[in-house]
Amino acid sequence: MSATPHRVFVARLVGLPVFDPRGDQVGKVRDIVVALRSESNQPRVLGMVAEVLGRRRIFVPMTRVTAIEGGQVHTTGLLNMRRFELRQAETLVIGQMLDRQVTIRPTGISGVVYDVGMEQARNRDWVISRVAIQEPGKGLRRRGQTHIVEWRDVDGLTRREDTQGATHLLAALTDLRPADAAAVIHDLPAERRTAVIAGLNDERLADVLEELPDEDQVEILQLLDTERAADVLEEMSPDDAADLIADLSPETAATLLAAMDPGEAEDVRRLMSYAEHTAGAMMTPEPVILPPDATVADALAHVRNPELTPSLAALVYVCRQPLETPTGRLLGAGHIQRLLREPPSTLVSAVIDDSLDPLRPDASIDQVAAHLATYNLVAAPVVDEDGRLLGAVTVDDLLDHMLPDGWRDQAARRTDGVG
Repeated sequence: MSATPHRVFVARLVGLPVFDPRGDQVGKVRDIVVALRSESNQPRVLGMVAEVLGRRRIFVPMTRVTAIEGGQVHTTGLLNMRRFELRQAETLVIGQMLDRQVTIRPTGISGVVYDVGMEQARNRDWVISRVAIQEPGKGLRRRGQTHIVEWRDVDGLTRREDTQGATHLLAALTDLRPADAAAVIHDLPAERRTAVIAGLNDERLADVLEELPDEDQVEILQLLDTERAADVLEEMSPDDAADLIADLSPETAATLLAAMDPGEAEDVRRLMSYAEHTAGAMMTPEPVILPPDATVADALAHVRNPELTPSLAALVYVCRQPLETPTGRLLGAGHIQRLLREPPSTLVSAVIDDSLDPLRPDASIDQVAAHLATYNLVAAPVVDEDGRLLGAVTVDDLLDHMLPDGWRDQAARRTDGVG
């Protein structure tokens, strides 16, 4: 393992790609598993938790790691694909050790763990060799002094706390995409998950909720007080919020809808009024809508919104007033590829596709799939009997509803025991 650095800090490993001997990426690092035997025995690194296809979590023993270099982890490729389960004597570094209260024995300084360093011992085992600790902030200083010390100089590594914070765990999740952050949160112990949820802002929590399995969404929403739960639902896309509220008891759903902004709640109620697995139930009521006098420059400015998914940004819809759904009559749709070829001052209404057949809200999921496939679309408008735009169905909306309930977990369960 000559290519492997002498010491590696664990927080820098999270999210790194894992490759097999052929150079094919097989997953990403999600956490490190250690055995905290006692304060007098150096913690041994047992392996990595890696996420592979289907969001399956597998255990990669350190004996299978051949190199850690260039922002990559290389393995022998001989991996057991059985789903990872944490054993009683094991501890997750990111999920459980970060933010643990410890004391530096020689100085008596107390603080929290924000990272740990691991390296190979002479017997080739990987062990925890350093602990990075941050003191509480003092006075006007928001961040306290940091220390990197030998593991043997730290008291409290093996002690588990009911009131453990989540500051540094949240920092480790900051740069992850919502789907990746959701995957980490899904596997956290209950008390750590609660601390993380409390520390996420409403917008970030909404993004993460949209990526979690249905049962996790319900469980997390029930941890929040009514006001915050309503705020988070408002930050979610209306179709995802409608799906989540539909999984709640009627009493809880009514309470949350009443606490939401009236306009946001109205969009959710409208989506919930359509039969399940229809275009109306799965559509997004907030596509890019423009008036007939909008220019190509106006359209391009709207689709630059970083909050739009690629499929929503692929089409703009030109409608008569009002421009809030349900709009005035839909005049047509502008394909972003066509708009990019036009002068910025051109009116969008002059280059719209008015031959694009819209969907009706009662169209079945099979009809929606056939429509998108037939016309090679990533999105399509949904209109009422008067031709007013109600929303747009995107290919990602379709996939979310075509895949079986709990597909994020089922993909892993179907192949448990392989390898």
